[in-house]
Amino acid sequence: MKIRLAGTVNDSIVDGKGFRYTVFTQGCPHRCEGCHNPETHDFAGGYDGDTEEIIAEFSKNILLSGITLSGGEPFCQAEACCELAKRAKKIGLNVWAYTGYTFEQLTDGFGAHPEWKSLLENVDVLADGRFVLALRSLECKWRGSTNQRLIDVKASLAAGKAIDFQLDD
Repeated sequence: MKIRLAGTVNDSIVDGKGFRYTVFTQGCPHRCEGCHNPETHDFAGGYDGDTEEIIAEFSKNILLSGITLSGGEPFCQAEACCELAKRAKKIGLNVWAYTGYTFEQLTDGFGAHPEWKSLLENVDVLADGRFVLALRSLECKWRGSTNQRLIDVKASLAAGKAIDFQLDD
């Protein structure tokens, strides 16, 4: 399956807990002021990638804890990102996703975007919400601004409301 990419990183320690393979999708409707990846905003930018090639890459790295779907906006390419997430989970990796949408916006959008539900069901931790430059903080682990949350997706979907992911450090 094709996916529009800004790039990938085979050995990230800043995109979630543990040693991670990070996929930076291309295209973002949020265009947050101060975004650390502004080159990912343009939907026509980046390059075409293939999910099978990405899966082959992360499957070779035995040191990985998981994969991270970032952007750009992964939910704008939910089908391809879901394929990556499913395959990662199949080989025992956890999945984190970064989105400018809130958990509530995503779940409210399931009717119009059933692919969002499929992707969310295959994500373990969701870093949600737009980056807000005025709320930027270096104290937020794995997030850029204080309005952003780390969500335990499985618990949240079961409860029908956002449940914080518990940091154990």
